[in-house]
Amino acid sequence: MTLPIETPAVLVDLDVARRNIRAFQAYADRHGIRVRPHIKTHKLPQMAELQLDAGAVGITCQKVSEAEAMVDGSPRIQDVLITYNILGAEKLARLESLNARVTLSVVGDNQTVLDALSAHFARTEKPLTVLVECNTGADRCGVATPAEAAHLARRIADAPGLRFGGLMTYPPAGAAAQVQSFMSEAKRLIEADGLVVASITSGGTPGMMRAAEAPVATEYRPGTYIYNDRSLVARGVATWEDCALTVLATVVSVPAQDRAIIDAGSKVLTSDLLGLTGYGHVLGRDDICIDQLSEEHGRLVSDGAIGLEVGEQVRIVPNHACVVTNMVDTIHVLKGGAPKTKWTVVARGHVL
Repeated sequence: MTLPIETPAVLVDLDVARRNIRAFQAYADRHGIRVRPHIKTHKLPQMAELQLDAGAVGITCQKVSEAEAMVDGSPRIQDVLITYNILGAEKLARLESLNARVTLSVVGDNQTVLDALSAHFARTEKPLTVLVECNTGADRCGVATPAEAAHLARRIADAPGLRFGGLMTYPPAGAAAQVQSFMSEAKRLIEADGLVVASITSGGTPGMMRAAEAPVATEYRPGTYIYNDRSLVARGVATWEDCALTVLATVVSVPAQDRAIIDAGSKVLTSDLLGLTGYGHVLGRDDICIDQLSEEHGRLVSDGAIGLEVGEQVRIVPNHACVVTNMVDTIHVLKGGAPKTKWTVVARGHVL
């Protein structure tokens, strides 16, 4: 079916997104886990409201600018966690403004960040809640040991302008045992020091249906689950029918029997491979590989006849939905398989 939409375009099937939201919320409710979705995948207040409607307790953001856009975009967004070490006078001033408007938490994994937060918020009326970020195997940010987590928890609790809020981690897929071990020991040490661990928050879509295997975590922060993508299908945790976000492209050239060119290049499909071969999956055409991208061109190749015509539309499940969202100003919302409206992606990663 040809859609009356100028291409390339990002489409989101609202029926599929709602189904994905409800599926994980039902799992979390059965296991007594709070859900705090990461909005980096959709960057849309409307989608966050659907997640809140299903039972989410709040949202997760990765940037101050994301949090500002989401709070500005919906009066219903009143509880925000920013899972990033925040530095810089301007960002701290904006963080102060956000903290005055909503229930806000941030994370820290080092004394330099904590000192800067304390120096700023010691001068404000409302303290800032800070969680200790812990490394449970992803080897990105986070303290390396439960003892270090306990040490930083005490430093936060004693710091003017700050309030200790708990522990946070972003583990690799399949790391529930590491989360349980690390967080249980950190919690024991912190409580032995007389502090309350109000929240232990974990996350990651690939492992979300095994979240209950780390019962020490009280909260979970899935992001990509609302849309899913080719990387999650490859992992076996989603199917093509679970993929709410697709890129609509038009064939602009068929210069050879086994090759076609589409009007979607790196500016919409992005260059993320995530260990995969090719830059997305053409729905209904398992034989096609998107093997090359330039800025405005995507090359489709097949071992046999490509079987496409100039002017024909194709729909592509991208490798990584989150970065595709960040490439466009608007998404086309589908209901019942048909385009219904457009939503502005208000929390795109603009550099200020």
